[in-house]
Parts: sequence; structure tokens; C-alpha cells
Amino acid sequence: MSKQTNLITILSLCVLCSGCVGTGPNTQQGAVTGGAIGALAGAILGNNSSSHNSLAGALIGGTVGAIAGGTIGNSVDNQRGTLYTSEREARTQIVYSEPPPVSPAPKAEVVVAQPRPDAVWVPGFWDFNGQGYLWVPGYWAVPPAYHRNFVAAHWAYRGGHYVYYRGYWR
Repeated sequence: MSKQTNLITILSLCVLCSGCVGTGPNTQQGAVTGGAIGALAGAILGNNSSSHNSLAGALIGGTVGAIAGGTIGNSVDNQRGTLYTSEREARTQIVYSEPPPVSPAPKAEVVVAQPRPDAVWVPGFWDFNGQGYLWVPGYWAVPPAYHRNFVAAHWAYRGGHYVYYRGYWR
């Protein structure tokens, strides 16, 4: 078996066996965009190397780009709450035994025109990061498949403690 065939087999297995932790819209878009840019850059670098192997360069670049793009997109999904599709997934490690600090009053927002018919307005909210509240402005989002309603970030009393949940889709 040639080195090129081994490389292609190994990279194909890596791509099939690994994936993004989430499936939010930014995760998917980031993975596709990162993979395309990485494949192009890898092909150019591979062609300009001493072996002139653009296929191997494209495979390596595409794999690395998809993983990096998916990771960045996943971070955005987590920040916006678009990744979570259940309260269980949205649970954080922020737990208080006493009542948590009260969030400030919501800020006034201007709702811009709906960008697409299937978009849902997610109102702005105060997100708790463990040390204080940060305002997250409202935005239009296309819900994940089979979900339609956005549940805002909230505190819930569970097992004798107050637990903070990020916003999620249901």
C-alpha cells in the first residue's frame, strides 16, 4: 500500500469518527467553510511542496479546517444558546445553595425586520457567567430541526440548590 493511500485512509477515518460536539447552525456553517478554505489552502501548499502532492495537502487542510471552523462555530452556538435542545443540555455548572443574585431589568430593544419566514426572534436577556450578568442582545435565529420555541436562560431549584440553565430550543 502506498504512503498516499495510507494517508487518505487515515484521514478519512479521522473525519468519519470525529465530529463537532454540537449541531448548531454556526457549528455546521463553520465546519463547512473551514473545510473548504482548509482544502484549498492545503492543495496549494501541497502542490508547492517538494512532493507536489496537492491531494494529500487538500485532505489534511480540509480536515484541519473543518475541525477548526466547527470549533469556532460551536463556541458561537454555545454563547447564543442555539446549540441546546433540552434543559438537560443547557444545564451549567453554576450552582448556588442560597438564592442567586437577581438579574437587572431587561434592556429596551428594537426588533428589526424578520430576515426569513422561518426565523424566530430570541429576545435579549441577562446571561450569568458565574461572576455577574452580561447582556446578550436579541437576535433572529432559525431554530434547529424539530424545535420551534426558545426557552430563555433561567435559574431553577433542583435537589436543594439553584442551578443556572442557558437558553435552549424546545
